[in-house]
Amino acid sequence: MPTAPLALVRYVLYGVLMGGADVIPGVSGGTMALIVGVYERLVGGLSSAVSFGLAVLRLDPEAARRHWTAVPWGLIVPLLGGIGGAILGGAKIIPPLMNAYPAPMRGLFLGLVGASLLVPARRIERMTGARAALGLACATGAFFLTGLPALAVSEPSWVRVFGSAMVAICAMILPGVSGAFLLEALGIYTPTLEALNALDWGYVFTFCAGAAVGLGAFSKLLDLLLTHRHDATMAALVGLIAGALRALWPYGGAERVLRGPEAGEPIVPVIVLALVGFGAVVALLVWGPSAVEAEPTASAS
Repeated sequence: MPTAPLALVRYVLYGVLMGGADVIPGVSGGTMALIVGVYERLVGGLSSAVSFGLAVLRLDPEAARRHWTAVPWGLIVPLLGGIGGAILGGAKIIPPLMNAYPAPMRGLFLGLVGASLLVPARRIERMTGARAALGLACATGAFFLTGLPALAVSEPSWVRVFGSAMVAICAMILPGVSGAFLLEALGIYTPTLEALNALDWGYVFTFCAGAAVGLGAFSKLLDLLLTHRHDATMAALVGLIAGALRALWPYGGAERVLRGPEAGEPIVPVIVLALVGFGAVVALLVWGPSAVEAEPTASAS
């Protein structure tokens, strides 16, 4: 069934949100996918696309045809277009804003991501002690992960670029874990932005190849978890997002120290922008088209 033109435009805009988020250390494109309500369809579509590629390699035309028709191309293609455009544009726009107004910008993202906790939480049909413990464990892990000091590698090898991309791309579909943050922790965030801005095609191709491998493998795993362990997966996502809020705390700088504002640091703009970000997500969930509720719910187990 062909996708309506307005839906295509909407999916491109969703992709722009996801791609823009992926450029920002501390914000996850997967979180944005949850907010706009396409998360589970995106994961399932990516998983089907990987299955299609594997069927082609096995020379199994019947399986390839079945998996091809299972991919929601009307969603995947405009999303990827929006993501790609936003990453290229965001590499030029967002880092300068973060450098010029670090605390207010982090306040805005803190509000956005904090409100996004409501999305996976609303999709848990039955909370149990085991699922609560899983969420707490994921929150603890994300909290300590986002406190790791950033590395700096001026000229990373292509092997390092490939491997880092494999790891960081998983954050595009894993809410709460920022791909840009992982690139920082792995030491290739700045070189990657420089390569994008300079159109260093060797670097970009190596990065994209690593990202494709990592995304393909992880999407299959995540699709299985959403299908067979839906509520447990959602509880884990709540924990990941909650723990990763540490990376967006407006004060503490590159050292990622949790502290209060010091003399001369902005307070009111941070609070206002945090409330704006929180309110924008809540408004989308309350008054926007409830795509989250429209998504098919996998069997909870």
